[in-house]
Amino acid sequence: MLLLAVDTATPAVTVALHDGESVLAESNQVDARRHGELLLPSVDKVLAEAGLTLDALTGIVVGVGPGPYTGLRVGLVTASTFATVLGIPVHGLCTLDGLAYAAGAAGIEGPFTVATDARRKEVYWARYEDPRTRVGEPAVDRPADIAERVAGVPAVGQGALLYPDVFTDARAPEHQSAAALASLAVERLAAGEEFLPPTPLYLRRPDAQVPKNYKVVTPQ
Repeated sequence: MLLLAVDTATPAVTVALHDGESVLAESNQVDARRHGELLLPSVDKVLAEAGLTLDALTGIVVGVGPGPYTGLRVGLVTASTFATVLGIPVHGLCTLDGLAYAAGAAGIEGPFTVATDARRKEVYWARYEDPRTRVGEPAVDRPADIAERVAGVPAVGQGALLYPDVFTDARAPEHQSAAALASLAVERLAAGEEFLPPTPLYLRRPDAQVPKNYKVVTPQ
């Protein structure tokens, strides 16, 4: 087994290689405006560090969000392209699940909350009973609107750090880790669990929409 994991659903551009036993190499850079510039060089870096080439891969793991459209699609398109060219499967995982798994590695047992920055003064978030068990589906909300639902438990992720009045016990990790995402994927593959399709989990309508009362001006 040799899995390449990538995630660009958050400001972190994160890539890792996992051989089914351990993480061979990883790269983590935080820059919300340069996902497209940083991802492929990061892939090259981890492959070179491990002394491997793309054709050695047996699968791709990709974070499907939730996340802002522009950054999220970079990782998804790259993962799907690699999988198609190499003829290998691509496994989608919720980005929040990767952060939850990383929180477990950092010592958090649960219950706890994962929250990432959704911009527009909102967060993408989910509750977890433990690092492998999410409660319900991810959501996007204003922090004040979910204050009662996240009170009394630790929270991880950049979204928690941005709103300390709501997430009063914010802890590490702040950013997504492809190494954690890959490790989670290895566990799920071993258990025969299902994965998400490599399609974006936006949770929002696109910003660009056709105006209401749009008039057709082409000749009849």
